[in-house]
Amino acid sequence: MAKSVGPLGRREFVKSSVAVTGTLLITKPETAFSARANSTVNIGLLGCGGRGNSVAGDFVNHTDAQVTALADLFPDRLEATERRFNELQKKKGRSKVSKTFQGPSAYLDIVESDVDFVLVASPPCFHPLHLRAVLDAGKHVYLEKPVATDVRGCMEVASLALKAEGKVSADVGFQIRYGSHFAELTRRLWDGAIGDITCVHGSYFAGDLPRQSAPGMSPAEAKMRNWVFYRALGGDIMVEQNIHIVDAYNWVLKAHPLRATATAARKVRTDIGDVSDHWIVTYFYPNDVRASFMSTQFLPTWGSVAWRFFGPDGFSVASYSENLNIQGKNPWVAGADTTDPGKKPEIDPLGDATPLKAQAFVKSIKDGEFHNQLKQGAESTLSAILGRQAAYEGREITWGELLASDQHWETDIDITKLG
Repeated sequence: MAKSVGPLGRREFVKSSVAVTGTLLITKPETAFSARANSTVNIGLLGCGGRGNSVAGDFVNHTDAQVTALADLFPDRLEATERRFNELQKKKGRSKVSKTFQGPSAYLDIVESDVDFVLVASPPCFHPLHLRAVLDAGKHVYLEKPVATDVRGCMEVASLALKAEGKVSADVGFQIRYGSHFAELTRRLWDGAIGDITCVHGSYFAGDLPRQSAPGMSPAEAKMRNWVFYRALGGDIMVEQNIHIVDAYNWVLKAHPLRATATAARKVRTDIGDVSDHWIVTYFYPNDVRASFMSTQFLPTWGSVAWRFFGPDGFSVASYSENLNIQGKNPWVAGADTTDPGKKPEIDPLGDATPLKAQAFVKSIKDGEFHNQLKQGAESTLSAILGRQAAYEGREITWGELLASDQHWETDIDITKLG
């Protein structure tokens, strides 16, 4: 393995990332990069696929922000996204999309346009490049997860956190930490509701994803449109999708894993790409806490997402679709009616997570109370990569070994010939 560790060394990364694990770093601005407090925040959407449309829609639906610029490699996605947001924003009395940029260099055009922040929802392999362009332009940024697909990219994002510090807001797309019920559950665990956490188990059982190919597409275009199925473009599902659970582990445990063992395979979805369709990972955290994880991404229908923390005084249950609770010496049920303990609460665990995160981000821009989640995002992405590499190499991988690898992936697609 190479000795180089990129712009932020192993020791410096661990030291700086500890400060933001499990918390939101808020700093007072030294320079005026924020929008005026009472003005509408204009969004530039970079990447008009499903995730970009979804997250940008959340900002429009849950804040007073509006999408005013779009950028994508493919014209059909630009056209469909422009129609969608023109219709949505017309209903809300807001402006139409005023600018669209298409092609391989569209990311350079949108960061120089008249927007307050750029929502980076391009394929993950481009995230470090696109993040740097946004920060170079002095714009706020909402970077979708994962922050990169390889170690070198994560280290670059961690170093770019220093560029953003105190100047712009830089959020990463982990919504769970903002959900009110998830936050309350985590607070209770930190307060000792189940005693010292002994072990953890989680799962992300998901359905298959749609193919984006169409007759007449070149192999390069089909691959780019189907980036999620290719390791070098999306990072594999352990990093691209399962990272949400790994981030939750890091949040609650206030640490990153020290080492990991894992296995993964392609047994069901073998018609496209090179990513695995199921994973089994064991992470080893500080204080000898072991965290197991299992995932699938081939089911004919949606599955379930859940994680449990166990301690000497009980255990907690968190889920995307079921009620959150703690069982044991200090029982608790999310949304319970204290005036009617027998009444079964009906809540949507994820219901307020995205709205609250969108509102907090827009508020940070208007108030000048800037967020900086880039180190946290890099740490969680590296944690997911740690599990991925343990499976790929068929052996235990340590955190220090991973960072020292300076792993760098390149795609064989020449995007200058697309779009």
